[in-house]
Amino acid sequence: MNRKTTASLGALTLLGMAALTVTSASAELPKGAKAPSFATAAALAGKEFGFNLSAALAKGPVVLYFYPKAFTSGCTLEANAFAAAMPEFKKAGASVIGMSNDDIATLKRFSREECRDAFPVGVANPKIIGAYDVAMGTSGLTTRTSYVIARDGRIVAVHSNADYRGHVDKTLAAVRALKK
Repeated sequence: MNRKTTASLGALTLLGMAALTVTSASAELPKGAKAPSFATAAALAGKEFGFNLSAALAKGPVVLYFYPKAFTSGCTLEANAFAAAMPEFKKAGASVIGMSNDDIATLKRFSREECRDAFPVGVANPKIIGAYDVAMGTSGLTTRTSYVIARDGRIVAVHSNADYRGHVDKTLAAVRALKK
């Protein structure tokens, strides 16, 4: 092998390893899996409270959506879309909570300004991010992944896509399907 071929093979190996890293970083939990239970600080209408997934599931299905960072364009548009659809989620008997690794002060503001007091947002700490397999590499941010969790704690739908569009429609359809 000449020096040029060795360099090319090395570059291909690095590219392959990078592709594997990206793939494993977005390997969300599968449909049918038991949703990991958690409790965390959350905000609704600018007020802090303790969110507990088990308690929320006792009332009905939960849409748990992870987003990378409050007040960024895609995350703001996604929060606005979920807020606009909240009457439909409530009609279907589901609750919604957005999750990011933002601090509670930021989430209090985001819950008022972008979630329009319609649904809570919670702190996705590293343990929650790991349990739901939504880490965006080593950035501390989460992938844009939405889970629909049935009352029995099983994941019935997963939608993972960096584009915020589609998350509301797909999760709402999954929640409606639970009523059939």
